[in-house]
Amino acid sequence: MAYRGWVRAVVASGLAIPSLLPVPAFAEPAYVAVVREYVDTVVRPMVSTPMVLAAIREQNAKLSDVSSADIQFLDSTYRSEVETGALEMVSAILSTPVSRYLKEKQDASQGVIVEFFITDRNGLNVGESRVTTDFWQADENKYLQTFARDSDETFVDRAERDETTQILEAQASFTIRDEAGAAIGIATVTVALDAI
Repeated sequence: MAYRGWVRAVVASGLAIPSLLPVPAFAEPAYVAVVREYVDTVVRPMVSTPMVLAAIREQNAKLSDVSSADIQFLDSTYRSEVETGALEMVSAILSTPVSRYLKEKQDASQGVIVEFFITDRNGLNVGESRVTTDFWQADENKYLQTFARDSDETFVDRAERDETTQILEAQASFTIRDEAGAAIGIATVTVALDAI
């Protein structure tokens, strides 16, 4: 009865009931702002180092004329290695200085960063803190919503619970630019929402 009285009072006064207001289609879940702030203040500076930028530039130069068929071959080779455990290509990437640097940053995050990797302008991994499921990222939202749109926004994907660890995670990505402002790749970080 008390609830109905409150509703009548609100309606009579001409005020809208907040829970009945239409929610805009573009409303973001609350975690998005938290993840975006963490990435913009903590992760972006980690990527803006001469070593990271040099590693991306080097791979961009090395793969400047890579074909779609070459990209598919590299990605399928990487995926096959992940599935079979024969990690020759994967091990080569994980042993690079930039991958070791990303792993150090992940380890120092006190559980906030679950995964950290960077790509070149083709969306091919340059460095990774741990083994990713694939080598080519340009067919996924992390690349399509950032580099492909020449956007400087931090794109935060939908949160999901990791089936193995049961950690609620969200992946965030942004375009990496060189000192001249040219887009050269992307950075992607998976953030543990419970640890942030």
